[in-house]
Amino acid sequence: MSATPLWSTIAMAEAMRASINGALPEAISGLSIDSRTIAPGEAYFAIKGDVHDGHDFVAAALKAGAALAVVEAAQRDRFASDAPLLVVDDVLAGLVALAYAARARLHAQVIAITGSVGKTSTKEALRRVLDAQGPTHASTASFNNHWGVPLSLARCPASVRFAIFEIGMNHAGEIETLVKMVRPQVAVITTVEPVHLEFFAGIEPGGAVVLNRDNSQFSRLQKHAKKPGISRIVSFGADKESDARLLEVSLHADRSAVHANILGLDVTYKLGMPGRHMAMNSLAVLAAASLAGADLALAALSLSQIEPAAGRGARRALEVASGEATLIDESYNANPASMAAALNVLGAAAIGPQGRRIAVLGDMLELGPTSAMLHRGLVDAVKANHIDLVYCCGPLMRNLWDALSTGKRGGYADSADTLESQLVGAIRAGDAIMVKGSLGSKMKTIVNALEKRFPGKAAHDEAAV
Repeated sequence: MSATPLWSTIAMAEAMRASINGALPEAISGLSIDSRTIAPGEAYFAIKGDVHDGHDFVAAALKAGAALAVVEAAQRDRFASDAPLLVVDDVLAGLVALAYAARARLHAQVIAITGSVGKTSTKEALRRVLDAQGPTHASTASFNNHWGVPLSLARCPASVRFAIFEIGMNHAGEIETLVKMVRPQVAVITTVEPVHLEFFAGIEPGGAVVLNRDNSQFSRLQKHAKKPGISRIVSFGADKESDARLLEVSLHADRSAVHANILGLDVTYKLGMPGRHMAMNSLAVLAAASLAGADLALAALSLSQIEPAAGRGARRALEVASGEATLIDESYNANPASMAAALNVLGAAAIGPQGRRIAVLGDMLELGPTSAMLHRGLVDAVKANHIDLVYCCGPLMRNLWDALSTGKRGGYADSADTLESQLVGAIRAGDAIMVKGSLGSKMKTIVNALEKRFPGKAAHDEAAV
């Protein structure tokens, strides 16, 4: 167990109104909902998911060293009479109650981030910036939904200086519920949509909100944000009226150089991620850091150290015949805005003398009745960024395939498994290959196949900026 326990068992039981079963430790070192990755000394929460019931894995979690398991009363009899358990009526509700208790004991500057695009990358950049200036807690991966947010909050140590939480939305009203749980002093909306109006409901009195001024919904959200309790509305973007304003950006293959004015102060910094969209979101990062009390100059300096995460722009050099190709892994998720941004990044990627810029695109899911049009519309970004070949995967991407000129058609298949062989056989030295699609399109399968077929290393562009 770590030197400073995360929770005492008594505090957990009180927060969740749980009954105690068996011999429990005085404290636990962490929380987990996955029996495969749980560490010794952690508490295991047996949450019922859409596919699996966590109660089926309690025995495995305890065998792996879990200090205790949180289970529902209706399934208590499945376990030994002396098993170390906290018994509640509903495990997810118990986790939510523990999250509220975590927020009540927290004295940190709390920042919440939402938006239709860029939540996770912005959260990770802000985590890197603030961690250099004091103990910082941030949501893991994309833990931004009805179970991810309470889990992230309940995992937050009481002693941190900064706490960052990503807020997502799967259904109407979810954002408001989650923001009221987190109660941020600073709230950031990366790319604005009308649904984000409910984001303002849970901001702490006297708090601040950071909005994208270049977005078409800015005026609407600004008006809605002008309500009792929110003391400051900060805008970011290239618009000359922005409080965090982009003055100049130099885009390179895997990084950027940015000149900006952040809340009245001129700053010039290197950004360790490519793309204009990342440069824009770095403005929000610096504005939020400044509002949270961090040193702006140190924050800007830290941005040079950030790198894209796996599935979100991470690069890898592939060892192919007669040289190397570059793989850009954007396979985690996709929507029209992030797809266009990824194509922009591919358009700026360095290629060899005989190299080509190759886009491997999977279906963008859950877009509603305009889905076919939105997929077909990607042809404009393909042309604008001088993409040489496009491989399309899935029935929705058939719309883009049909819109492509013959010379830009690399290959089409209904599934990632089927497309994989077409792509592997076509790659040559000097190519830059970008793979992207919604998580459900399983484009990670293609990334894994390329990395297995062409072993390589993490790719870094040596150009100075």
